[in-house]
Amino acid sequence: MAAETDPTQGADARDAARRILDRAVAVAVLTGAGISTDSGIPDFRGPNGVWTKNPAAEKASNIRHYIADPEVRRANWERRTSGEMWADVEPNDGHRALVTLEGRGKLHTLITQNVDELHQRAGSSPEKVVEIHGTTRKVGCLDCDWRAEMSVVLDRVRAGEKDPHCEVCGGILKSATISFGQSLIAEDLRRAEVAAAECDVFLAVGSSLAVFPINESVAIAKNSGAALIIVNLEPTPYDRYADVVLRESISGVLPEIV
Repeated sequence: MAAETDPTQGADARDAARRILDRAVAVAVLTGAGISTDSGIPDFRGPNGVWTKNPAAEKASNIRHYIADPEVRRANWERRTSGEMWADVEPNDGHRALVTLEGRGKLHTLITQNVDELHQRAGSSPEKVVEIHGTTRKVGCLDCDWRAEMSVVLDRVRAGEKDPHCEVCGGILKSATISFGQSLIAEDLRRAEVAAAECDVFLAVGSSLAVFPINESVAIAKNSGAALIIVNLEPTPYDRYADVVLRESISGVLPEIV
């Protein structure tokens, strides 16, 4: 007996996804770490993940440790100046495919769990992008509203400051990411919820869809009548609700369906 066709792979699944996107008027996109792995950015908890290889980096991602321990901050700034923070990575064909989707006039909002700004570097309009976990390419003060490009503070570290503080108020400086123990930005969550409610297609790319609360945008979209396409190498909790699931290389398949 011939083996059954895998509904998550192959031409039929890609064609179905393409037809859905061709008919779409407003596509909300959620991207996770998987879209950036082909750019050379590892995930955090996988076998070769950032935190797996360097537990100290995970400790720095906890706001309580970061504030309380100057050594954690000094080690964090040293890692950033050593080039471990992906300063030279470039967008891949997956990122560029979403620029194409926007160029077709179909993109409602691009919600990303990533902090690498590769969507903007690929050409996505910044006003379309919601960085739900912030960005590592900018820095901010934890005590006032001062904010700047990361390079501004890294220049100070290279000049000899081991634990740079805000020159405006003296507060602790940190990358403009949302660390464990910090609240997500309410306006970003609101924009994600609105996009999920207003879209007619929800495209989840490279996300485990396991991180609360942004994973709930999938349920909001489905409950609002949107079609759901999931592109991810590993199964997700929402696969059974999807109209199409593609477990293929994101940088390979996304340009084809978009």
